[in-house]
Amino acid sequence: MTPLQSLAATGTKLWLDSVDPDLIKLNRSQGATGATSNPIIIAGLLNTGRFDNDMKGFFDKGLDDEAVAWAMTDKLVKNAQDVFADVWGDTKGDDGWVSFELDPLLEDKDQKKNTVERTATYIELGKKWSAGHKNRMIKVPATPGGLGAVEELVAAGVAVNITLIFSERQYKAARDAVYRAVQRRSDKENVKTVYSIFVSRVDVYTEQHVSNLSPEAQGMVGIVNAKRIWKMNKDFWADKNMARKQELIFASTGAKKTPKNPNPDQLKYVAAFAGSDIETNPPETNDAIAKSGHTFTRLVDQMPPAAVLADIDAKVDNAKMEEVLMSEGLAKFADPHKSLIKLIGEKRAKLK
Repeated sequence: MTPLQSLAATGTKLWLDSVDPDLIKLNRSQGATGATSNPIIIAGLLNTGRFDNDMKGFFDKGLDDEAVAWAMTDKLVKNAQDVFADVWGDTKGDDGWVSFELDPLLEDKDQKKNTVERTATYIELGKKWSAGHKNRMIKVPATPGGLGAVEELVAAGVAVNITLIFSERQYKAARDAVYRAVQRRSDKENVKTVYSIFVSRVDVYTEQHVSNLSPEAQGMVGIVNAKRIWKMNKDFWADKNMARKQELIFASTGAKKTPKNPNPDQLKYVAAFAGSDIETNPPETNDAIAKSGHTFTRLVDQMPPAAVLADIDAKVDNAKMEEVLMSEGLAKFADPHKSLIKLIGEKRAKLK
C-alpha cells in the first residue's frame, strides 16, 4: 500500500488543490477523488502558456478579459469534473466533486456593493455556474455576503463549499443556513455541502501574534481549532438522516515555512486529520506524501494534552484571529484575480 493509499484507507477523502489537467489525471490514479479551484490556481495555470490556444479561441469570439478568465475557469473545472465523474456516480454524489469559486472581487476592499447586494450576486452567480453540472460544487466565502447566500443556494439545489472558515462562529452560521435549506428541500437525499476549515494559516497567525503560547501549544492551534469544529459538525449531522455526508474540508494543509520554522514537517497536518472527511492537499504536499513511505493511521479524533488545550484557550482570541485571517484570505483571492485579468490582457496583445 502506498502512503496515499494508506491515507485513503483511514477514511480520508483526498481532493487535489489544483485543476491542472495533468496533475488531476496523476492524482486520480493515486487515489484522489475530487478537486478544488481558486483564482490563484487558475492564474498559475494560464501563466504557463499551456492554454494560450484555448484563450485565443475565446479572444476570437470577442470575449473581454474578465469573460475569458471565467471561460477558462469553467473549462478547467469542467475537465476535472469529467475525470472524477465516475467517483460521483459510484458514490451516488457523496464524492467526486470539483469546486468552482465565485467572483473574489465581490469581497475586494474597493467593492461598492453592500452586504445585501453581495448576497444577491452570490446567489445569482452560484445558480449560473452550477447549472447543468452534476458534480460541480460552488464555493462561497464565510463572509456576511457569502453566508447570506448559503441557504438560498442550497435550497435551490446547489452543492456548496463554504470556504475561508477560521472560527466556530463562521462554521455555525454556515451550518445553520444549510440546515434551514435542508428543511426546505423535497429531495433531501441530494443535499451535499462542505465546510472548508483553513489550518496552516492559523499557525502562521499565532506565531506572529500570539508569541506567548507554550512551545507545546505553538503550531497546534490550527489543528485543535479544526478538530473541534470537525467534532461539532459530526455531532450535529449524526441524527439528521442525510443520505450524503455534510463534511469538513481540511484546507491549507501544506505546512508553511516561517522564520521560526524554516523546515516544517510536510506531513504534519495531513497526518493530524487522517481518518475522516476531506483533505485538500496542494500538489507538492501530495508529492511529499508519496515519497515519504509513511503509513497513516486515524488521528482526526485525537487531541493534544489538556495543558496544551488550556494554554490555547487562555491566550488565543478567536474573534481577533478570524478578523485578521479573513482580511488576509480575501486579499489572497482578490489580488490574484486582478492579476489574472491583467495577465489575460497581456496574452491578448501577444496572441493577436
